Amino acid sequence: MGIDLVAGGKSKKSKRTAPKSDDIYLKLLVKLYRFLVRRTGSCFNAVILKRLFMSKVNKPPMSLSRLIRFMKGKENKIAVIVGTVTDDIRVYEVPALKVTALRFTETARARIEKAGGECLTFDQLTLRAPLGQNTMDF
Repeated sequence: MGIDLVAGGKSKKSKRTAPKSDDIYLKLLVKLYRFLVRRTGSCFNAVILKRLFMSKVNKPPMSLSRLIRFMKGKENKIAVIVGTVTDDIRVYEVPALKVTALRFTETARARIEKAGGECLTFDQLTLRAPLGQNTMDF
């Protein structure tokens, strides 16, 4: 006795193993995080790598107001967003935040830096926190 499989064997895994985008920066980040996952065994790096593979729909933008709300009481940590950080004109006061993201809109970057915060790229994050120490990922 055996299992009757319809025309052609077992079902395949359907998760992405590489990004579909041709963005050179994204491909370099994937190369970097693949190395970090392999050599460090950090779950944080594995999560970031998985999110780098995701489609544009699954990497939604995060507004400055949501970011401020989520980071309340966690001022010494670095916010990590695999996506775009956008400005929100409804927010008047922006606290000093350390944020890592794939992209920032011009106004969001300007407001974060004016408040004494930092806008980091993922390669800068790997130098500061290779294992994801003191980070909050969204």
